[in-house]
Amino acid sequence: MPNELQSLVASLAKKTVLVIGDVMLDEYITGKPTRMSREAPVPVLELESRQYIAGGSANPAANIVSLGSRAIQVGVIGSDEPGQRLTQILIDRGIDAGGLVTCSDRPTTVKTRILAQMGLRFPQQVTRIDTLTRRPIDSETEGLILEFTHRHINSVDAVLLSHYHGGLLRPSLAGKLRQLCQHEAVLLTADVQGEFETFRGIDVIKCNAEDAQRYLQRDLASDDDFSWAAQQLSDGLDITNTAIITRGSQGATLSFENSSCHCPAPKVSDVFDTVGAGDTAIATTTLALAGGASAPNAVMLANHASGIVVRHLGNYAPSAEELRRSINGDL
Repeated sequence: MPNELQSLVASLAKKTVLVIGDVMLDEYITGKPTRMSREAPVPVLELESRQYIAGGSANPAANIVSLGSRAIQVGVIGSDEPGQRLTQILIDRGIDAGGLVTCSDRPTTVKTRILAQMGLRFPQQVTRIDTLTRRPIDSETEGLILEFTHRHINSVDAVLLSHYHGGLLRPSLAGKLRQLCQHEAVLLTADVQGEFETFRGIDVIKCNAEDAQRYLQRDLASDDDFSWAAQQLSDGLDITNTAIITRGSQGATLSFENSSCHCPAPKVSDVFDTVGAGDTAIATTTLALAGGASAPNAVMLANHASGIVVRHLGNYAPSAEELRRSINGDL
């Protein structure tokens, strides 16, 4: 199996993926705690650094680029400074930002994390402040996104839908994208984030164990439980290729071709942060399937890639070389 996976790493490169979803700017403000505030029972942090990273659906795009492929980002930003900053970050990361739509009546989504540097390997998060709207996009914005997708659909290997409950992937848009991809025979994948019905009938869905349990209204514990659940999702939602349930350190279970299987995760002893692991999983799976890998091999590659991410703080996009080292057990 390691040799087979190694041979597939190269197939993750030189693809083009249209990534459609809720883009956001992740802001990390790190300070050193010096004393307790006199105003409230909270620590006073003296500013040490401020960092900005592309988040939300921009994170799968960053993973696609890091693995040697091209990502075209489609999303909505506000007519504001964070939107300008996010656009520049995407360009600097080598992501094609041509699909971003600017809406003057919406703010750019910003997630501001306040971190305390306490002498550990990574600073500790104190709180998070989100600037956003969850209002669905209007018909004009949806039309612009569909028009852009129509212009590029014949030049991409896959379309990836990254849902972060930000109002972009409303059911009407998801349905039209499904019809377009089916008509053009382009692979369509989605990280559903609990919104299963929105993505009915597409090629590939990925969800986590908690969302699967909630949707199916059943506790899931054993591999057999998850095999049943993956099959239920595949059949009940008319998934045409693969339904994947990620299970953290337990790996992932998938349903494909009227069967199911379990793909174990690599052993990771130094887990620091699980943020972004799901984005890496759907990005790697999409690239692997677009490159001709079988569903189980695609998920195994995704498990290794996600195992790299959890060793880092915040969003992290592993390289092909890191992926090869993980498969060899060298990380």
